[in-house]
Amino acid sequence: MIPWIFLALAVSPVFSAVDKTHGVPPDLLPKYTPLTSGASPTWKCLDGSKEIKWSAVNDDYCDCADGSDEPGTGACPDTRFYCKNEGHIGAFIPSSRVNDGLCETSCCDGSDEKPGVCPNKCKEIGDAYKAKMVAEQKLRKTGSKIRSSYITFAHKEKTRLEAEIAAAALDIAIKQEEVDHLKDLVERTESLSTAALEQKKQSPLYQTLLKHHHALESLQREYKKHLEREKTLGDILDTLRTGYNPNYQDMAVLNAVRGWEYIAGLPHINDVGKDQEEEEDNLEELGSDDVEGGEAVENEEGLWTAEELDRDLPGLLASNYESLLLEHEKHVGAPTTESLLFDLSAYIPDALLPQYESFRDNLVSWLRTLGVIKGSSDGDAAGRVLSRTCKHVVLMFIFAVVLDASRSRQALDEAERNLATATKEKSKSEESLSRLFNPEWFGREGEFKKLDNTCLEKNMGDYTYEVCLFGEAKQKPNNGGSHFSLGRFAHWNNVDGIDVGSPEYYSKMFYTRGTRCWNGPDRTVVLVWTCGTENALISVQELEKCEYQFTGTSPALCLPPDVEGGKRDEL
Repeated sequence: MIPWIFLALAVSPVFSAVDKTHGVPPDLLPKYTPLTSGASPTWKCLDGSKEIKWSAVNDDYCDCADGSDEPGTGACPDTRFYCKNEGHIGAFIPSSRVNDGLCETSCCDGSDEKPGVCPNKCKEIGDAYKAKMVAEQKLRKTGSKIRSSYITFAHKEKTRLEAEIAAAALDIAIKQEEVDHLKDLVERTESLSTAALEQKKQSPLYQTLLKHHHALESLQREYKKHLEREKTLGDILDTLRTGYNPNYQDMAVLNAVRGWEYIAGLPHINDVGKDQEEEEDNLEELGSDDVEGGEAVENEEGLWTAEELDRDLPGLLASNYESLLLEHEKHVGAPTTESLLFDLSAYIPDALLPQYESFRDNLVSWLRTLGVIKGSSDGDAAGRVLSRTCKHVVLMFIFAVVLDASRSRQALDEAERNLATATKEKSKSEESLSRLFNPEWFGREGEFKKLDNTCLEKNMGDYTYEVCLFGEAKQKPNNGGSHFSLGRFAHWNNVDGIDVGSPEYYSKMFYTRGTRCWNGPDRTVVLVWTCGTENALISVQELEKCEYQFTGTSPALCLPPDVEGGKRDEL
């Protein structure tokens, strides 16, 4: 019996010894071989600081400063243990968790504990993982096809925007030429018409019209003041009429009430409700007469009523007196004195005098040739003839110049508006083009352009949450009431350490500056994106006060499986 005990004691260290490569990752396996052979082989620490016996590797005692001699035990601090997980994916855990009696999820093969402590679940976990990966690959493959169509859309948008910008540039050039032409025409016509109009505005008629205009404005202002005062006094007297106590026999109050009832045409307060039929008969007898101050008032012919003053006076005050002056000139024609025609130079702008004098001289020559005028008094005779035959032509010529200036100005204004609109549309198209393949907007390949202003909703019971991509996020009550802005799109996931344009960069959209919460911050939203075959909101959470997190899916996040970001683990 005793020999068997000694035999067991002799072989127990063999069974309990840990393999020298236990816990070593595949890429370091070649380094875990002894340096020498023989009875006492040695091994060198991976940092090169020390050479130890090969038997000291994985002996549960830390010999190397870098802890490389204990890959399969927890003897050295701040080291990692590698689980092979055959049938699944290898994984690292902190060496401090080795042989702690707890089965680590990451080590499905149970190699972090002594044999028999943790079962090997790698086969079933590996099978489930493989099924998940197959489904994910299928999802990415389908989503990436949709994403490709988004990219195709972006390139078509590029072609469309470039053509739109080119056409707009040509259209702007044409409109600019039109504006320049009209501006030159307006400057020339207004230089002629302004002088003529200013001369006419010195007439007594026009100056009198201005005085009447100012007088009417003053009367209107005073009239409104009196109306407001009358209303205030009426309210005071109505309160006195309905609230005074006749039993006090205060004659001053009684007379005031009686006087107000007479002026306002009201029945005595104590008679209200009595003799109603008699009151109606009396009103019928009055007929169409105006009742004011208790007696009929006849409106003098031509004078306006109060209603007409309120309705028509503002329009009268808004009259364009310059246009009326020109219409008056057109209506009455030239001055009555025949010899004044040659004095029309006083009304004609300097720029028009050469044309007018040439016209006058040619007409005189023509009249002399026909024998209509003779002698040294030809000039006077010509003046009389001109006054009888051409005065309307000359005045109409001046009026036409003024009218043409007004029309030219309208045409110029319209042309400038069209030019501004075309320029604005071109700038808008240029901005859209600049954002199309900008990684900080629609992605390096333009894959997010298709989603611009696409709105997604999620009903959460009391509220429906909406996010318009690259637009605004909202909280809308389902039972009526005002909606709240949760913010507008500000940027992608631009935190430190994440590269612009990387998959992580597009995994989050930030919406900021929403409606301010009561006694709190502005509302904000973080939209967390993942790959999916549909553009949809999955969940809504308020993580902090007025700080929301939406989760959603989109094909735009589905990279093709062969170019998926990050290193892929092999099964």
